[in-house]
Amino acid sequence: MKAIDLIRWAMQLTEQGTAAICDGMRDAALARPTPGAKGGDGNHALWSLGHLCVIEGGIPEILLGEPHPLEHWWPLFGTGTQPSDDASIYPSFDEVLRTYHELRARNMKLLDQIGEGGLDRVPAKIPPGFEDVMTTFGHTLLVITLHNMVHYGQIADARRAAGLKPLL
Repeated sequence: MKAIDLIRWAMQLTEQGTAAICDGMRDAALARPTPGAKGGDGNHALWSLGHLCVIEGGIPEILLGEPHPLEHWWPLFGTGTQPSDDASIYPSFDEVLRTYHELRARNMKLLDQIGEGGLDRVPAKIPPGFEDVMTTFGHTLLVITLHNMVHYGQIADARRAAGLKPLL
């Protein structure tokens, strides 16, 4: 198996899983996964999905130095932000989910453009704190898919808190 095939598979798997776990969450988009927990109420599905969008949107910025298409969403969903229970400050759940799929499709095309030979290239703009793990294009794309799974788990917990059945 080639590295590009593994990365493509991981990107496809995480997109499909995220779509499945988000199914049915439209009406429970602000359900907190750990209400009343000592560490806080947790990230609701809308914030988690929006956060996935801003990170996914940043891939061309990280790899190639291109402008971030969702910079305007960073104050809502960026690293270090806190979810709000005020739905009016957010784009709709459907818009955020659609944006996630559009960005992932764009990044799948980018992966094809990079090709197997380009996976060892050094990213143009590595975010502070990620210098040790985003050492190549290939590592960066795998870090993004692993990050996706972290927030997939948070959405899975929010599903349970909202009274929805688990997927598995």
